[in-house]
Amino acid sequence: MLSSGLTLIFSMMGVLNFAHASFYMVGAYVAYSLVGVLGFWPALLLAPLIVGAMGAAFERLALRRVHKFGHVAELLITFGLSYVVLEVVQLVWGRTAVPFSPPPELQGSAFTLISSPTQGLSLVLGKAAPELCTAALCSNFPMTKAFMMAVALLMLVALWLLLTRTRVGLVIQASLTHPEMVEALGHNVPRVLMLVFGSGCALAGLAGVVGGITFVTEPNMAAFIGAIIFVVVVVGGIGSLAGAFVGSIVVGLLQTLPLTVDGSLATALTVMGLTVTPETPGYPVLRLALKDVAQILPYLLMVLILIFRPKGLLGTRED
Repeated sequence: MLSSGLTLIFSMMGVLNFAHASFYMVGAYVAYSLVGVLGFWPALLLAPLIVGAMGAAFERLALRRVHKFGHVAELLITFGLSYVVLEVVQLVWGRTAVPFSPPPELQGSAFTLISSPTQGLSLVLGKAAPELCTAALCSNFPMTKAFMMAVALLMLVALWLLLTRTRVGLVIQASLTHPEMVEALGHNVPRVLMLVFGSGCALAGLAGVVGGITFVTEPNMAAFIGAIIFVVVVVGGIGSLAGAFVGSIVVGLLQTLPLTVDGSLATALTVMGLTVTPETPGYPVLRLALKDVAQILPYLLMVLILIFRPKGLLGTRED
């Protein structure tokens, strides 16, 4: 969800927004404040609009002024914005986590996987009855994560349709490649780019609302997820929405599947018939279990992508 908004901004404007995760955090906190007044579902609609308006204002008042100085100035001003947002959030909502709970409709389990030695693997919608789990292994899939998956897919489809099947999308794409011609046709290119930046921030705000009820809403939530967003975008391909989707799946698998593997390179070499002892060169690295290094695997993949395929898996931009 976050990588789609970041990809939209970069593919349409060429700006790599370092403060994107900060808008995600603001979306969670704004929704938390609105829930107490309006309820969750109105907050789900209003919070992204508020965050999008903040992003559009930032582009109009600050980012546009440094655009002529190149990408370094854009990176610096968005990097500085992330620190400002963090301080403002801590001043307004405090330094500790806030109790942002999902609504009753999104509480509980979407479905339950039951693994039984006699009946094999079965799926039960909702939470399984306790008697079904007495002699079997049950795994509940939270409703909030199912909701997150649905919103992410709807976001991807909506963005693709907007950019490829509507007049607005054609104007946005043309504003990037042929701004003079678009202005000659009567369109306000700076306003178009401002709306694009605001829309990308609104998508980050929407991700913040959903992420806020799924995870913990606290001031470090932007730093926790900010780095992995750029890994997703680089792996999938900078500027490609399809690449952002594929990259998010690949990075997600790299972060979760290795957690179930207790083996190491030393184990694999032993299976192959090689002897690995503490005197073997590189033994401290060889003995590391895969589950212990799962968190750094996406970053290693990013390094390999940058070396062998700088455009990413599905990237198209050369710059």
